[in-house]
Amino acid sequence: MLLDKNLPLPRIKLIDFGLAHRIQEGTEFKNIFGTPEFVAPEIVNYEPLGLEADMWSIGVITYILLSGASPFLGDTKQETLANISAMNYEFDEEFFSHTSELAKSFIRQLLEKDTRKRMTIQDALNHPWIKCNEHREDPKPPEHRKRGDRQQLRTKRLKEYTIKSHSSMPPNHTYADFERFARVVEDIALVEVGLGGVAEARGTLQDDMEALASIYSEKASWYREESESARQELSKLRYELRKVEASRRQLREDLAATEASLAGVGSRFLERTSRLDALRCEISAELQWVQDIVGSLRLGDGCHDNGDGTGDSNGDLSSSSSVTKDDVNKAMKELLGRPHGIALEITEASQQR
Repeated sequence: MLLDKNLPLPRIKLIDFGLAHRIQEGTEFKNIFGTPEFVAPEIVNYEPLGLEADMWSIGVITYILLSGASPFLGDTKQETLANISAMNYEFDEEFFSHTSELAKSFIRQLLEKDTRKRMTIQDALNHPWIKCNEHREDPKPPEHRKRGDRQQLRTKRLKEYTIKSHSSMPPNHTYADFERFARVVEDIALVEVGLGGVAEARGTLQDDMEALASIYSEKASWYREESESARQELSKLRYELRKVEASRRQLREDLAATEASLAGVGSRFLERTSRLDALRCEISAELQWVQDIVGSLRLGDGCHDNGDGTGDSNGDLSSSSSVTKDDVNKAMKELLGRPHGIALEITEASQQR
């Protein structure tokens, strides 16, 4: 409860700090609790809070004090919060016909949705409407003031509004005289205690908890959906990764098999090359041997001796040639019959040549 300490019998300035929270500088604070018609848009939207939220509430209180009506109050809490988010309020002529433009300007600058444009504490204290009323004194005490037809803040209207507001019935948007506000609130508090105020408070808390649970349920559902989608994508990526790994293993196995095959082919190639070189050498040696035999035979044919010191090239040419060819055929058969993988038969036609 905030009182005016400069008076012998201080009057109440502000009350109901049960949900107040000290904000530490540099620490983010969020909250969704509060009396619906007085909370700022950032509370409705569950955004970080600061002193700007209190300045908004001061704007609502000022609106009520000057008009006896609530700027955003609807038939239900949901409607009230929707009005706050939509900035759905106006200065009805029924209640503001005798309110100055400076006062309306003061309220407008406090009921600003953008916290950066909303008046600060110092801005509010320096506002012309506050400055021009700062040193104004009451000519008469409250109990002797003249109450005319233009006086909007009546006790009956405040009591009517407060009772209907607390019973969740559609309000008539009126407040009573603020000088008797404390006494009326005390009377209503006693009535509420007698009629089961604890149960009503519990119901209000239950509504708030249900709203909070609904918010968290919606968030949890969204996170579950996102998590399921991410899980499916991750599963697909893992499947593709396994396929790539399997392909890489198969490729490595194929490469290893190819390398082994190439090594075997190379080994066999070297072996065949070695055998070919050896065979080439043997064939060369055999050919040389054949050439030597043929050369010696030709030499013998050309120099046949008849016994009288003269050579006879025609006498026994036929018999010598036959003997020579027989020797050659035998040598060739012997050569071709050796185990070199060559099978060749000498035909009779080739023997007659």
